[in-house]
Amino acid sequence: MASMTDNERYLYTYAFHEDEADLCALEQRTWFGASCAEAGAATWIESGLRLDPSRSPFMKQRLRIRCAGGSAEDIADQAGAMELDGASFKVIFVPADGDADYGQKRELERLVGSRVRGRAEMRAPDLRFGLARLPDRWVFGELLDQEAVWLRHKDKPRPYSTALSTRVARAIVNIAIPYPDGIRAVDPCCGIGTVLIEALSMGIDIEGFDINPLAVTGARVNLRHFGYSRPELVRIRDIRDHTGRYDTAILDLPYNLCSRLSADEQLALLQSAGRLADRVIVVAMEPVDEQAGKAGLRVKDGCAVRKGSFSRYVAVCEAE
Repeated sequence: MASMTDNERYLYTYAFHEDEADLCALEQRTWFGASCAEAGAATWIESGLRLDPSRSPFMKQRLRIRCAGGSAEDIADQAGAMELDGASFKVIFVPADGDADYGQKRELERLVGSRVRGRAEMRAPDLRFGLARLPDRWVFGELLDQEAVWLRHKDKPRPYSTALSTRVARAIVNIAIPYPDGIRAVDPCCGIGTVLIEALSMGIDIEGFDINPLAVTGARVNLRHFGYSRPELVRIRDIRDHTGRYDTAILDLPYNLCSRLSADEQLALLQSAGRLADRVIVVAMEPVDEQAGKAGLRVKDGCAVRKGSFSRYVAVCEAE
């Protein structure tokens, strides 16, 4: 799902609500080591890292850069040398560093498309190419759109009012497990299984447990609904009694509208999560830096996720 390439470069475009800007930026830092997130604006990142754009709820498109030039005319000349082996194609203007009005987009698409040696097909082309203007050059190459997989998971048979949204859950999984190969992960307070479903949909090796039998029952119903029916995926268990070992733990600290965890309860959960994994992603109703330190965890990065007046805090922690 993610790999570094020796020579290839990729352009990723982004779009997000201003309330999600900090979460998007944290996801970007986790993958790319830097962020381009600016509230309310479509943004972009160029990288040698090859990612499936459907992993991220904020990533819109991935353009594999096949040629670059100082102008759209330069791109058109280079596109004319491409061999498509009889495949049909479509050229699409990609808003990256700068957008264009409708007429300009179509004119640019026609300029490049008219030079490509192949059959143009607007509705169902074999190949889709993107054309984008960056600050220092124009780029062109194969274009892959995001598929909003998490939207399929919004309507669960067993919902819960304070559960994470599927968008937020998916981003948190990416922050926790940016490179899934060989990684074992756990959600030790899994609730109705929102995080588990997003992780499993990305092929991540994860299991969950919860002390609440009703939550576990709900999680199992939800998992079966989306095609994840192995009974061992979710079990009734107290995090403080679990002795397994994982690469990463995602700890969404329990919360409801009637009560919050005491400081001692929060500390016990953080200490238990630290025993399960050296890398722990914590989701909480307030910053956990002080409590994490007491639990032997160091907060390396984090952000706030806001929805109106309601906020959650995401902390990326590692064992001291």
